[in-house]
Amino acid sequence: MNFPRPLSVAIITYNEEKNIKDCIESVLEIADEIIVLDSFSSDATEQICSGYEKVKFSQHAFDGHINQKNRALDVCANDWILSIDADERVTTELAKSIRDFLESDPQVVAAKFPRLTQHMKAFIRHGGWYPNARYRLVKKGYAKWGGENPHDKIIIEGDGAMLTGDLIHYSFKDLSHQVDTINKFSTIKAFTRYEKGKKFHLWRLFLKPLSKFIELYLIKKGFMDGLRGFIIAVSSTYAAFLAEAKLYEMDRLELDRISNLPGTYKKQS
Repeated sequence: MNFPRPLSVAIITYNEEKNIKDCIESVLEIADEIIVLDSFSSDATEQICSGYEKVKFSQHAFDGHINQKNRALDVCANDWILSIDADERVTTELAKSIRDFLESDPQVVAAKFPRLTQHMKAFIRHGGWYPNARYRLVKKGYAKWGGENPHDKIIIEGDGAMLTGDLIHYSFKDLSHQVDTINKFSTIKAFTRYEKGKKFHLWRLFLKPLSKFIELYLIKKGFMDGLRGFIIAVSSTYAAFLAEAKLYEMDRLELDRISNLPGTYKKQS
């Protein structure tokens, strides 16, 4: 189905054979082209993508989430781009909202919508995990990925709109997967901050984890997700602690490189 304003969908991948088929099929009805920028996967990601006529598959060495996602935006041919991850799915309601938005002659440069995450066999609706609306539908030339690796976000130059419908996020296979991700992401965060010249401060090691738990479990009502909400709040507290502790290793103990830092992250000096 073609719209008056054709839509590109941008996805970055690495070994996403378990996710990419469902991700692609969730946007087939609204996409004029689907850009998959892969980081040289060793699984069946490329073969799966090759089965879809709308998919344009290419590869580039991974050099950080922000750089790779911006590179995918640059490849897109159309003025309007939907940027999603391989573990995300566009719901029927969201697809309709996007279609209506593109047909409405939008006077804004972007649109955001809620993201609903499934974790521990349930959708998490509190603790800052929902609605967690972020800009993902953008007009080319008016938006770019920024923030701090690995927690990137789209930054727009102009006004945006809010759409209805959820983007479903299948974040972790189980709690063990989340713990592995926390360990990896806290390393990337500490390294990125260190490379930007950030220094370790003892007060942050104590206060950042505490404030994170209070924010997620009490202020943002994580307790309403029951035991799952408590586990998520504690996990996020641990993530905040690890990021500060690893910065201590690099800044005060002069650790040259954290052992689980991906090889694609290089020191600038």
